[in-house]
Amino acid sequence: MSNAPGMKMRDGGPRGAGLSREDLKKGLGRGSTVWRLFGLIWKEHKFRLGLVVVCIVVSSLTTLASSLFTRTLIDDYITPMLGAATHDYAPLLRVLVKLGAVLLTGVAASYAYNLIMIHVGQGTMKKLRDDLFAHMETLPLRYFDSHAHGAVMSVYTNDVDTLRQVIGNTLPRLFQSLVTIVATLTSMVVLSLPLTGISLLLAALTFFVTTRLGKLSKKYFSARQENLGKVNGFIEEMVSGQRVVKVYCHERQASEQFSVLNEALRSSVYDANRIGNIIMPINSNIGNFGYVLLAIAGAVIALEGGPLTLGSLVAFLTLHKNFTRPISNISNEINALAMASAGTDRVYAMLDEPSEVDNGNVTLCNVNVSSVGNHEETTERTGAWAWKDPQREVLAPLRGEVSLKDVDFSYTAEKQVLYDINLTAYPGQKIAFVGGTGAGKTTITNLINRFYEIQDGVITFDGFDVRDIRKSSLRASLGMVLQETKLFSGTVLENIRYGRLDATDEECIAAARLVYADPFIRRLPAGYRTVLAADGGNLSQGERQLLAIARAAVANPPVLILDEATSSIDTRTERLIQKGMDSLMKGRTTFVIAHRLSTVQNADYIMVLDQGRIIERGKHAELLALQGKYYELYTGNQIV
Repeated sequence: MSNAPGMKMRDGGPRGAGLSREDLKKGLGRGSTVWRLFGLIWKEHKFRLGLVVVCIVVSSLTTLASSLFTRTLIDDYITPMLGAATHDYAPLLRVLVKLGAVLLTGVAASYAYNLIMIHVGQGTMKKLRDDLFAHMETLPLRYFDSHAHGAVMSVYTNDVDTLRQVIGNTLPRLFQSLVTIVATLTSMVVLSLPLTGISLLLAALTFFVTTRLGKLSKKYFSARQENLGKVNGFIEEMVSGQRVVKVYCHERQASEQFSVLNEALRSSVYDANRIGNIIMPINSNIGNFGYVLLAIAGAVIALEGGPLTLGSLVAFLTLHKNFTRPISNISNEINALAMASAGTDRVYAMLDEPSEVDNGNVTLCNVNVSSVGNHEETTERTGAWAWKDPQREVLAPLRGEVSLKDVDFSYTAEKQVLYDINLTAYPGQKIAFVGGTGAGKTTITNLINRFYEIQDGVITFDGFDVRDIRKSSLRASLGMVLQETKLFSGTVLENIRYGRLDATDEECIAAARLVYADPFIRRLPAGYRTVLAADGGNLSQGERQLLAIARAAVANPPVLILDEATSSIDTRTERLIQKGMDSLMKGRTTFVIAHRLSTVQNADYIMVLDQGRIIERGKHAELLALQGKYYELYTGNQIV
């Protein structure tokens, strides 16, 4: 479940409010992200775009031909027929048939490029979502701790979707407008150079208005996308945390907070549309004014005996409309371009996030007992896991010794979380971490997994620096059961198999039996084939944690990390599964984080943390005898 805005992770991990305006600017130094998008489209769809270019040129030229036909119609057919005694319509009919064929060709070309651009648009959106998801899987946990989940989801939905209209409509319209402008301008110069000069001045005025308003519109559309991400993030957090909202009667405060975010969204949308919607009317009025001005100027030139016939004047006015219409179309697409620019900024801000660095070359592998020499006892204890060092010619059996030496760590430069942590967990030992909230217990286990990188000190696994071990290999050997259980859509069997995807049905069932999850599973409507609701909503919290423990059991890791693994299980159920947990931990190096101190009394060593430091260590009886912090936590009696 996502935290509310502004909240922090346990043990000091930061939580952000979403993708900030600074995030949006990360890729702008190398040029507009819209051009990066266009580069991606060209790279993925060269052939289709080539066909689109041809079809757009054909469509534009047919439109130009119909405009120029006006001069031919008036000067070569209508005007001569007005002075003739008899009217022969056959030549006119033949030329109209030819014009009809040309126009049908233009219609076919227009239909073809629009159809092709649908494939290009959907293909590009699929490519972006694929790239986003693939890249997201490479990002470190720090990224998800500092970005609201709803804002990340908004990149996949709102921001990518804003590109659909741009790719399918705006991009071909822009190219068609450019082709039309060039072809039409050439024809206008041939018909009348003075009138072309006036038309160009009007076009410059239109372009100036468009660019100035477009820059202002871009700013507001960026704010719109940012505020939309915040609203989506807040809704996602409130929906997932609705039970907490109701428990603490926080409905009114949540509604007020949503109203503030929603008003910011409304205001930014209003500002964006206010600017965007006035572009087209302004350009239309400039075009109408220009049409009248050109008609008057053309009439004066024709009446003064200039080289301008009635047909040429009518054709020029038609061409002027064709010349200003593309400029107006470009103006009309400014809104879409502004939205696309804001959307692509956010998409590429996420794609430009640096991936998790992994320079390790030492790997772990799960092997047969016989393949690691004469270390059957050690290999059996660790589940037949072994080291594979590129510098060694043979496999070395994994022992499961984890050591932290002089480790310092901070999530941010402003606040240090851990200070001078020193401890060693020898093979098969059970090490418990206890202490108040925020003492640093979960942070230590996150560092062993290399979810975060330490600032000072060293963490070793069987003598290897964990920074030299491949992260995927390291994490595969460290089974974790978290306090906040996450189940996925699918059957109970599939959720258990998530711990090891090649596990058989029998192995999954055996793992469930080991942790005493089998009885409640068999009571479900379809047993192990029961499809779970979203995040296991049709199970109790204790049942969900039992499945998470079974998931760790089927993974059969040599090292276990249990982060309050039984916190949501009642005392009776806890006693039932304790034997299974003991069996699961047998022979494995185990780290246990616990607030319920009765669960760690049999630990080999108990580490007592306070404000990021280990202040006490020892066995249960030894720590009680000290009558220090552990005694205070265990008895509830504060030592004066």
